[in-house]
Amino acid sequence: MKYNLVSFAGIFVLLALAWVLSGNRRKLNLRCVAGGLVLQLVLGAIVFFAPGVTEGFLWLNDKVVHFLTAALEGARFIFGPLALPPGESTAQGESSIGFVLALQAFPVIIFFAALMGLLYYWRIMIYVIRGFAWLFTRFMRISGAESLCTASNIFVGIESATAVRPYLARMTRSELSTILTAGMATVASSTLGVYVLFLKDAFPTIAGHLISASIMSAPAAVVMSKILVPEEQEPLTLGCRVTFDYERESSAMEAVINGAMAGVKLVVGICALLIAFLGLLKVADLGIAGLGDLVGYISGTELEWSLSKILGYIMSPFALIIGVPPTDATAAGGMLGERLIATEIPAYRHLAQLLQDGSLTYPRSGIVIAYALCGFAHIASLAIFVGGLSALVPQRRGDLTSVAWRALLGANLACLMTGAIAGVFYHQTKGIL
Repeated sequence: MKYNLVSFAGIFVLLALAWVLSGNRRKLNLRCVAGGLVLQLVLGAIVFFAPGVTEGFLWLNDKVVHFLTAALEGARFIFGPLALPPGESTAQGESSIGFVLALQAFPVIIFFAALMGLLYYWRIMIYVIRGFAWLFTRFMRISGAESLCTASNIFVGIESATAVRPYLARMTRSELSTILTAGMATVASSTLGVYVLFLKDAFPTIAGHLISASIMSAPAAVVMSKILVPEEQEPLTLGCRVTFDYERESSAMEAVINGAMAGVKLVVGICALLIAFLGLLKVADLGIAGLGDLVGYISGTELEWSLSKILGYIMSPFALIIGVPPTDATAAGGMLGERLIATEIPAYRHLAQLLQDGSLTYPRSGIVIAYALCGFAHIASLAIFVGGLSALVPQRRGDLTSVAWRALLGANLACLMTGAIAGVFYHQTKGIL
């Protein structure tokens, strides 16, 4: 119970930190902050306390795993046994060679991108997004354009900005900051499947939790953005419902093809970023280790310095703030730092390994970290979102770059806030993990 109280207090510590770093502390929008916080708390209470939620998450996870198995059918046809998850074998007796990220996880992104294209064509996603947009506008009194874009970010990535393309040129700096923050604080549905693949064995209810985490992070992103970059002008669509700017394909087949091609571009981008950033991180790690050896040689002591340890120490206070017990705080801080620099994919793989090894002392640590990691809140994503929006409205490039780093900070604070909400309601007796 004490850690639940720590998580509850941590919510207000994070809000206070955002206020201290605000660009204009006198312009605090209390209605937006209160509305967003209420939305998160209500959803958190439903996820952790509503009758049958654990059983529902287990059912959902089972269906998602079966769905992912079907999604990998195309990969198996192309790559054969190389696409088999660890421990599985083909009808001909060929066994899996183990987990291969590019061949077993990335095809899921292509499949989900194609599926989302189909759901957009059938207008299913449009009505779902409109529902969330109405909720955000009603509770937090923000503009209809940023509500619609924030709601879209629950399901898709940078392409969500195209939903409000006609309004981008006339948006305020605060609205642009909200769009960037929401984009980085949430995750696209196409990548959720990859996280489920990583964690499904060690974390049986992970699918339901990741879905709820992405939804909860949307209002958190709005709250943090509006504190860090408060509204100082009158938004064009304040309190209004805006139309969904979507160019519908001529057929379902075209929607699937366009979605799949978009998924391929996403996979290529992820591969490029992982190769570049993980390589650079390894170089930095070698340099830090060498520096530690040098200092140890001069001082006559044995020092084992590494980038993961440094990140763990730097980010561990934030892990403590959101309710991770002290014994797990350094490991949690390392994963939060890893997400910030190297994307959430290696961070989730690290979490899966810790859960399988039983290296985390408390079950609540896995829950809180899983929620806090659920977002594109990393440096590479900042470049992607700023670059993507700048391409749509090049005349606003200066405003986008001026709020970019605050948006990245807001996205990280929003993800931490979502982790704290999970920590508030988590009880081990509920059997969530």
